[in-house]
Amino acid sequence: MKLQRTLVKDTPKHVDEKIFLQGWVATKRDHGKLTFIDLRDRTGIVQCVSFGKMGELTTESVIEITGTVKKRPERMVNPHIETGTIEISVEDYTVLNKAEEMPIQIDTDGHEIGEDVRLRYRYLDLRRDRMQKIMRIRSSYFYAMRESLVKKEFVEIETPVLTKSTMEGARDFLVPSRFQPGKFYALPQSPQQYKQLLMVAGIERYFQFPHCFRDEDLRADRGFEFTQLDLEMSFVNREDVMQTAEEVVKDAVKAAGGKLKDQTFPVINYKEAVKQYGADRFDLRSGKEKEENVLAFAWVINFPFFKKVNKKDAAEVRDGKSGWTFTHNPFSMPIPEHEEWLLQGKNIDQITTTQYDLVCNGYEVGGGSIRAHKADLLRATYKIMGYNDKEIEASAGHMLEAFSFGTPPHGGIALGLDRHVMLLAGETSLKEAIAFPMTSTGRTAIMDAPSEVPKEQLEELGLTIARK
Repeated sequence: MKLQRTLVKDTPKHVDEKIFLQGWVATKRDHGKLTFIDLRDRTGIVQCVSFGKMGELTTESVIEITGTVKKRPERMVNPHIETGTIEISVEDYTVLNKAEEMPIQIDTDGHEIGEDVRLRYRYLDLRRDRMQKIMRIRSSYFYAMRESLVKKEFVEIETPVLTKSTMEGARDFLVPSRFQPGKFYALPQSPQQYKQLLMVAGIERYFQFPHCFRDEDLRADRGFEFTQLDLEMSFVNREDVMQTAEEVVKDAVKAAGGKLKDQTFPVINYKEAVKQYGADRFDLRSGKEKEENVLAFAWVINFPFFKKVNKKDAAEVRDGKSGWTFTHNPFSMPIPEHEEWLLQGKNIDQITTTQYDLVCNGYEVGGGSIRAHKADLLRATYKIMGYNDKEIEASAGHMLEAFSFGTPPHGGIALGLDRHVMLLAGETSLKEAIAFPMTSTGRTAIMDAPSEVPKEQLEELGLTIARK
């Protein structure tokens, strides 16, 4: 009867026993008739030795081995790996899939290899130890967040990926409709409106881990596609949401093995942050804390609701017809003492919003607000941005209608989890925190999209390509 597979991490428990292993050939060393290989699986590496066998093996081939676990002599112990006290005396082996010459090396951290090559062979790049650790950090972090929220009686609900193009501060990715030629869906920049509608629906506490899409210029800490933790709560104030999000983040950082600078995140006024640090995202760590990769979270509150449109930003020009646009999103509430200013459209530059941003180590890693839950407040926001009644109805009529049926006060936050994982792992690029990221020129890893499609497919959609 065939032995059951033993994982590498468990091999020291089976000294003098025959075991069955499966994995990759990480390294191979020939010493005459003796051949040594390091066998790697998802749990670690173990040395295997054979006499007159395995000489033909190539590194990164997938093999299975039957052999006996032997204690190493004291002078041969390797203290740097968990299996360093033993080795496997190989009795039999099978090559399950031979690896040809590797196009990239995976026995380094990979930083010395060009991005395009690493992403072209990302399925190989992910084999390296550093990337394996990051993927596990990501998994642990997400799991801990989900567990923390479920304990707080949140309900996980998925919202649509095909939705309507709305104003959320960036260009939408559009998807043409075959059934309704000339009309388009949009991929969500966030689930903003759906999560508010879930509060109308009486869910009270919602969360999900949505994929979101923004057609923005790419940079090291931002991509076209990203993953959030999205949560929304009814019958809360700003401090309630901030406290909940802070507790969830602290639970997750602990579970993922991260270090926190503060057990209570400092709260800093927007104007004070700009005055003291020159920006609303800042790094509170000392030099030593940077070396130790400590995470220094802080809250920034009391942002301006509106700002003058940047005429070089096409999305802002489109959204802010009057020359005014929102700083974060149009669905926020002003602070209570500024509600009348919003409703009357006066002192626009002085209106303060209930927005709160979470920053960490110089990055913005989350943002939310108490939401407008009454139609007149949302309508007034659109009016300030220059929209007439017909345009408001076309853009947000469904929200205005929903708000007329008994909507509780509510608020929420979205946390940019790719950035969280990047910081936890001590990296400086989002690409290191994502399994299959896009290149810096906006092409997908491995599959080389965007790509042209057959003419027949375009005709089905009623589209023609205008060549520039």
